[in-house]
Amino acid sequence: MKKIYALINGKIILENNIIENKVLIFNEKIIDILNPNDLDKYPNVIPIDVKGNYISPGFIDIHIHGAGSSDAMDGTPEAIENISKTVAKTGTTSFLPATMTMDKQSIYKALDAIKKGMKNKTTGAKVLGAHLEGPFINEKYKGAQDSKYIMKPDYDFIKDYLDVIKIITLAPEMDNQYEFITKTKENTDIVLSIGHSNATYSEAKKAIKKGISHGTHLFNAMSPMHHREPGVVGAIFNTNTTCELIADKIHVHPELFQLILNIKGKNNLVLITDSMRAGGLKEGIYELGGQKVIVKDNSARLENNTLAGSVLTLNKAVKNILDNTKLNLNEAVKLVTLNPAKVIGIDDKKGSIAIGKNADITVFNKDFNIHLTIVEGNIAYNNL
Repeated sequence: MKKIYALINGKIILENNIIENKVLIFNEKIIDILNPNDLDKYPNVIPIDVKGNYISPGFIDIHIHGAGSSDAMDGTPEAIENISKTVAKTGTTSFLPATMTMDKQSIYKALDAIKKGMKNKTTGAKVLGAHLEGPFINEKYKGAQDSKYIMKPDYDFIKDYLDVIKIITLAPEMDNQYEFITKTKENTDIVLSIGHSNATYSEAKKAIKKGISHGTHLFNAMSPMHHREPGVVGAIFNTNTTCELIADKIHVHPELFQLILNIKGKNNLVLITDSMRAGGLKEGIYELGGQKVIVKDNSARLENNTLAGSVLTLNKAVKNILDNTKLNLNEAVKLVTLNPAKVIGIDDKKGSIAIGKNADITVFNKDFNIHLTIVEGNIAYNNL
């Protein structure tokens, strides 16, 4: 018989409000939310006292390269497992490991490792699939990617991994007659995201009309918004696409956080980490896509000072957005739970605390320190 647990003495963050003096009952799925006096309805339940902390849906990171000294491009199941365990400590219950613009064999090796991570249960956060970031990008906005491996969008490149890839970041101006976008939308459920792109406003709008529905790390590595050429940023702002934000206060100035929400709306914004292997580690010299990265003062940069991902965690991202916008707590939490779940089409299973959904649960305090992370009913991290 499956064990049934009860989270007691916590403030439960629901989709539209926060409730107190209730008990959350779960095994691998959420079973019930009831009054403490009704707990005898489940006679063999195992109580877990969360000591007045917040009970939140588990965080979902749809764009992360690495953490805890491992990177998706290491191409091993051990690296994926280590990332999984590391991010669970920061409240993340599921994630999409992101690839880099490298040689085809290295990308395929990474995708194979991610596929194994999807099939063989990790002990930390669940692997949902892959975010293919590159090689279909524009050299002008390559960021920390290696330009010698950039190539035009090619459906044959991805055809053997349609069951693994959930998001593809691409520069649509590199796609001849939008053939790749059209074929991918016709044959798959993969989310196409504009990023690392020098597209004009007109090109970006056409690509969105053809099937791009998401924007990769808004403002970063894309043609900026100018009053005579609105660029990719303008196209994202002026359409109903969802978009990512690296809310570390380094990639984007925090004074812009509220402006982004005013324009895009709180249902179209997703917080990501874009974390590289130094996530969760001390300052020092690391590596990303074969390139030297210097981590100092909470930022990760190449030797030429180009930002190279981040060392951000999702719990810190939520705190940063809450501190710099008018959002209330349950609205801010949605940016790392329900919103990313909707982007990749898993909101029927994950993204909110509701009866019948997966028991993906994060417990944190008022300072967003993580005390408990539960992945599909299993305790992945416990610091109560």
